[in-house]
Amino acid sequence: MHSSTAAVCPPLRVRVTRSLLGYGVLAGPLYVVTAAVQAGVKTGYDPLRHDVSLLANGGAGWIQTANFVVTGLMVIAAAVGMARTRHGLTGPVLVGGYGAGLALAGVFPADPAYGFPPGTPAGPAEVSWHGLAHLVAGGLGFLALVAACLVFAGRFARRGQRGRAWYSAGSGVVFLAGFAGIAAGPGQVAATVAFTVAVVVGWAWLAVVSAHLYGTEVDQ
Repeated sequence: MHSSTAAVCPPLRVRVTRSLLGYGVLAGPLYVVTAAVQAGVKTGYDPLRHDVSLLANGGAGWIQTANFVVTGLMVIAAAVGMARTRHGLTGPVLVGGYGAGLALAGVFPADPAYGFPPGTPAGPAEVSWHGLAHLVAGGLGFLALVAACLVFAGRFARRGQRGRAWYSAGSGVVFLAGFAGIAAGPGQVAATVAFTVAVVVGWAWLAVVSAHLYGTEVDQ
């Protein structure tokens, strides 16, 4: 009877870890859907030219601010869950760094730029202190995610999980390329679209790894 009950109800530590990892699965869809809805209804916003950070400006800008902060905290929770598995601490700490970067990017909003919100000059913004803090927080967070992808790629490779290793490494390379593109050419269609794709790739990677750890690592 005791063993049957244990099989149905995992130990508390397992349940807590799984709950934390679940945030890693949910954070990306929440972020993407929230941003996509705003992009579709905000006057003057062009997803081909304007990155998501600009949504924190104008009417109802608080929605994107909350999107950054809430999903950032969810990523940190997932990082804690990852740290409770058998994949070491370096990768989870880097994932947590990505979450912290997102949350801080919400606390410090980006400056209006490239004609958004309507009435803003068409060119780059004059960078304010909070705009600079946004860029630094976001940049460091993005680099942390790239590094996390590569660290997990190495760990998967050492365990003979070549598919996951290649997927993690590829995701890191795609995200780094997208980040480099938007840093070099903000406001340009190709750079903005590439960065948007890279962001989705990054969120997908986090969800896949969190789901993998949820389903296999915790039980062991």
